[in-house]
Amino acid sequence: MSRLNIVVGITGGIAAYKAVGVVRALVLAGHDVHVVPTEGALRFVGRPTLEAISRNPVHTDLYEGVAEVRHVAIGQAADLIVIAPATANSIAKLAAGLADDLLGNTVLASEAPIVIAPAMHTEMWLNQATAANVATLRERGVTIVGPAVGQLTGADSGPGRMEEPDVIVAAALARAAAAAGLPRDDLSGRRVVVTAGGTREPLDPVRFLGNRSSGKQGVAIAEAARARGAQVTLIAANLEVAAPGGCDIRSVSTARELQAAVTEAAAGADLVVMAAAVADYRPAEVSESKIKKQPGDDGLTLELVRNPDILAGLGHAPHEGTLLVGFAAETEPDDERLLALGAAKLEAKGADLLVVNRVGWAEGFARDDNRVVILGRDGVRARADGSKMSVAHGILDVAVQHLREQAAPDPGVAREQPAPSG
Repeated sequence: MSRLNIVVGITGGIAAYKAVGVVRALVLAGHDVHVVPTEGALRFVGRPTLEAISRNPVHTDLYEGVAEVRHVAIGQAADLIVIAPATANSIAKLAAGLADDLLGNTVLASEAPIVIAPAMHTEMWLNQATAANVATLRERGVTIVGPAVGQLTGADSGPGRMEEPDVIVAAALARAAAAAGLPRDDLSGRRVVVTAGGTREPLDPVRFLGNRSSGKQGVAIAEAARARGAQVTLIAANLEVAAPGGCDIRSVSTARELQAAVTEAAAGADLVVMAAAVADYRPAEVSESKIKKQPGDDGLTLELVRNPDILAGLGHAPHEGTLLVGFAAETEPDDERLLALGAAKLEAKGADLLVVNRVGWAEGFARDDNRVVILGRDGVRARADGSKMSVAHGILDVAVQHLREQAAPDPGVAREQPAPSG
């Protein structure tokens, strides 16, 4: 990506100290970074620190630089605006379009994509007013990164923690690339295998045990990988959407058929994404003729047996050189427990990354949008929400970064560990 003019807005929360990492990462990536802190932010991080890290003067006063019309010039020149942390108060002001400080004027004067990383206590994040303000910003095209679930200030823990700087920077640069319409070829020459849809286990010639997966997310991942230059094999299990062009499509129906197909296709693949919803059980016996109601019958008893655990089979087999990405669809309503379930499943399956998404009667399956958390062995790698194509690219962004880390590990650079923040 070419050099961008990036504005980093910092608002007055304890997580402001982590914004220094955001600024530093953007500067090291070769971009021209201008920090616009609020007065509250400067109570947590000093101006000299921000100027030293950004390598640019830091301005806060709305009435400075009047001759150069600075209060609008900064926003007009921006290619991207990142606000981290974004407090509940700053989110409310953004939603209302207020411009009582330099940061508010900068946002209103800019046509650049905006990425914000919320940070606040759990009660504030879950408050109806904040939820409404966040929904308003999303409708306007603002990208929301996080918040994460974890330790806040004091003894508090829950959703509201600001995402880690590397997660914010990756999301911000991806948003800038998408806004500029830049082609991505970071999977060129790679072999990618994707499973999509839902398996069906026959009871008899006319009935089956199935699930509500339409295959939309898996198909979006296959399309996104193909668009990024990959040679894609799609293992399609009873898709309810059109299969994408330009892919090697292999149709399957049952879990055991999917297992055979993906085991064969995964040999020598660079990336395997297991997005299909696979039945955990199948009928012990399949009737060769339609099961009919009998006079006097009050019900029907079925014996089910376990299907093979395809993801675990791939994960615990030697797969050096192949990045394995699993999916975990859970109905758990609590965010912290949802992530705990995902972390346990990641370990049990032997996958390299796990995409966790909440599903329910009106969430996840057969919809055009999705919201996921991408876990690695070191914790949350990213969050993605929006259209299923947008989520697909978010997943692939993390996968590409992981492939790069595998190809050129740097033992001298340790991944930053989370620190308490609000």
